[in-house]
Amino acid sequence: MMDTLSQYKTHAHTSAVSAARPMQSYWAEIVEIQPEAPGVGTYWLKFLDSTLQSSYRFAPGQFNMLGVPGLGESAISISSSPDAPERVGHTIRFVGNVTHAISRMKVGDVVGVRGPFGTAWPINKLKGQDLVLAAGGIGLPPLRSALYSIMNHRQDYGRVVVLYGARTPQDLQFTREYKEWEKAGVELMVTVDRADDSWKGLVGVVPILFYQQRVNPAKTSILTCGPEIMIRFVIFEALARRIPAERIYVSMERNMKCGLGLCGHCQLGPFFVCKDGPVFSFDQIQPYFNVEDL
Repeated sequence: MMDTLSQYKTHAHTSAVSAARPMQSYWAEIVEIQPEAPGVGTYWLKFLDSTLQSSYRFAPGQFNMLGVPGLGESAISISSSPDAPERVGHTIRFVGNVTHAISRMKVGDVVGVRGPFGTAWPINKLKGQDLVLAAGGIGLPPLRSALYSIMNHRQDYGRVVVLYGARTPQDLQFTREYKEWEKAGVELMVTVDRADDSWKGLVGVVPILFYQQRVNPAKTSILTCGPEIMIRFVIFEALARRIPAERIYVSMERNMKCGLGLCGHCQLGPFFVCKDGPVFSFDQIQPYFNVEDL
């Protein structure tokens, strides 16, 4: 385990990352840790290379490979704003050897970072449209990156609606930020699968929130990420409201493994999610992601 920053500073690379060197790994220091929910935390990273700190760029929806020496790497979506790339946030669910090792780290420890990889949410293409961001569970972090970019350019978009759900109130992420989102003109609806006595909000799954929304299919786009079954029902509800398949965008980031398209774990029809995705328009993957039988 990485106990001290000084142990690794001598290994910091001196050249900036670029698209020409996507396979190069760089050391980054953990500068802040924010618990989000049981088994989930956001780790804010800052590259040791000062040149890289100023040159690193990513687009919302992309991911990095985070590495721990001796254990390997894990594909983690970037959850922070692309407008503030000097610190890169990754919201991590602790489910494997690499992520459990990261969960035991503290501020000042370092991890390897390789990336960014993958396709992005097409938020520039969607300017002038109404946007519905539908997320379930750990599917919110990849959308958070897009949300902050949209909020920073709020005048470029119409209605912005976030539909978010988690299993329990305790599993909701980024709760400290909800008021900030609403102040920025974001319409937020939050639901949980199972409520407790303290919960005063909605109970149910994310797709049923569409029944409380009126959308204009001529000018609305959907961005969705979460459990696959939730994504399927979100797509079903969007299609039922005559939103065209080419304006329904899906992140399949939960399927990513190696980040290279080599292991085949993330194959979806002819696509490799980590290489050709993780963000797809539904018309791209419709033949391989059936929602007609729901």
